[in-house]
Amino acid sequence: MENIIERIFLLRNAMKLNGISACIIPGTDPHASEYIAECWKEREWISGFDGSAGTAVVTLDTAALWTDSRYFLHAADQLEGTGIELMKQGLPETPDILPWLATQLNAGERVGVNALMFSANAYGAMQAELKMSKLELVSVDLLEMVWTDRPALPLNPFFVFDTQYAGQSAADKIAAVRAEMKKSFADVFVVSALDDVAWLFNIRGNDVDYNPLVIAYALIENDKATLYIAPEKLTDETSAYLQSQGVTVAPYLSIYDELKNIPAAKAVLIDGGKLNRALYEKIPAGCAIRNSMSPVFKLKSVKNEVEIAGVRCAMEKDGVALTRFFIWLEENLKSGNLTEISIAEELCRFRAAQENFVGESFGTIAGYADHGAIVHYGATPETNATLKAASILLLDSGGQYLNGTTDITRTVALGTPTAQQKTDYTLVLKGHIALAKAQFPVGTRGSQLDILARKAMWDLGLNYGHGTGHGVGHFLCVHEGPQSIRMDENSTTLQPGMIISNEPGMYRTGEYGIRIENLVQVVPALKTEFGQFLKFETLTLFPIDQNLINFDLLTRGEIEWLNEYHQRVYNTISPQLNEFEREWLSGKCSPYVRKA
Repeated sequence: MENIIERIFLLRNAMKLNGISACIIPGTDPHASEYIAECWKEREWISGFDGSAGTAVVTLDTAALWTDSRYFLHAADQLEGTGIELMKQGLPETPDILPWLATQLNAGERVGVNALMFSANAYGAMQAELKMSKLELVSVDLLEMVWTDRPALPLNPFFVFDTQYAGQSAADKIAAVRAEMKKSFADVFVVSALDDVAWLFNIRGNDVDYNPLVIAYALIENDKATLYIAPEKLTDETSAYLQSQGVTVAPYLSIYDELKNIPAAKAVLIDGGKLNRALYEKIPAGCAIRNSMSPVFKLKSVKNEVEIAGVRCAMEKDGVALTRFFIWLEENLKSGNLTEISIAEELCRFRAAQENFVGESFGTIAGYADHGAIVHYGATPETNATLKAASILLLDSGGQYLNGTTDITRTVALGTPTAQQKTDYTLVLKGHIALAKAQFPVGTRGSQLDILARKAMWDLGLNYGHGTGHGVGHFLCVHEGPQSIRMDENSTTLQPGMIISNEPGMYRTGEYGIRIENLVQVVPALKTEFGQFLKFETLTLFPIDQNLINFDLLTRGEIEWLNEYHQRVYNTISPQLNEFEREWLSGKCSPYVRKA
């Protein structure tokens, strides 16, 4: 707490010296990443808040932090005593950042931001809105002046992601991108997102937590592909590989000079939602800008046959690991020695025993009892709860395998569940099944399906504050667009080959949290005189806790879906288990038969 107060004091001194009245500090990096390297964690450094979503704002006499409902409780704990006010984003009474600044500042005052940390689109929108309030937006890296012990840029060597897993060579992917560039009449494409770079060049690394990414930029031209990366990250093997794929290598920061040298007659394709403003400003004024969604973003969202086969293999490995973990959990629960942190570590060990496991796909969320109501809870030594044979446990976890990326949430009863817990759980399950069974025409957007997961809850005046589904990468980011299933509008339509999560939830503050998450693949369903229809095929393979279900609330069709799912789980996973493990899994997957 004292560190945060001192840091804000130093920042305000720098603001005064530079004529800045307010500083906006987002939780991102120059590549618009979700997980970021230590050297770019500016919002965390200034505020102490470590959630994946949030923006800090510091004026000369106030400070506030905006974050969404996933982090309300978490942020409140971390901001306590810092003097930073929590602004609960999305609530009717909470103003957005820029209107709030208009009430805090006087006309003509200047708002400072680090242009590296804002996309070209976001910067332009901020600039226009602040101008209406007669405030000026200024590009200035104030944190660089006060964060004197900032960590260095990671220089870890990367490795080649073999085509036996990727299913397509980097040269072929680059050719596909050039074809997309041609459709946009573009001569140069600036690739800035780390997952786009990793997918396009078939390279993986460990520069950030959980996502196997490599810090780099790239330029794709009609006759040239250049990877901008720190030379220390290259080996003889990876250098030879890139050369074999027709890729030229240049130092990481040299892309700034390279952009300045693009001939004015060229048309430059950018994804303004990802390309940082500092890079954008280097593009010569005479160049035509084609600002649209990254073609790599779209191409990698539709998995090829090799990627899909790999994900299915990863799901089997995950199912085996989870089976062995939950057996261990049941056997050791009564010891009184299990904690949220210890079970997360043990789950990772069970996954690590599986072939081709590389690491976790995100920090495991092990929320016991009331901690389960904190949507993106992360146990710390201070909050680490001891598990008891009572209440319920929410466990959201995932693995990174060379074969693919997994993400699964299971909520399980550790004792005898209450009637309310069973009702809430069953409502979540009804939403999960409704979405899993959905059949929809080609051209459907995720926002059009979101109601299926919420209706059973809405009918009783209940809801949850997060999205229902996010895209998932292939041995890449566990949160990958452009597809999603959420209430917010998203113009991306669901296409065969896309993988997305199905994860409705229910959270009662101070009591417990419930979420049921499987990954699903969009696949063709049927074709009629009304057109082609699509559906979801569930990929995740692990039983749903039947002890928490009030079967009286399920329809015959919902029970059939559950029984069929459990039969598939058992048939797929059991051949890889020993006799005791098979017997345990059989019990968890036993079909429910409604009494006459």
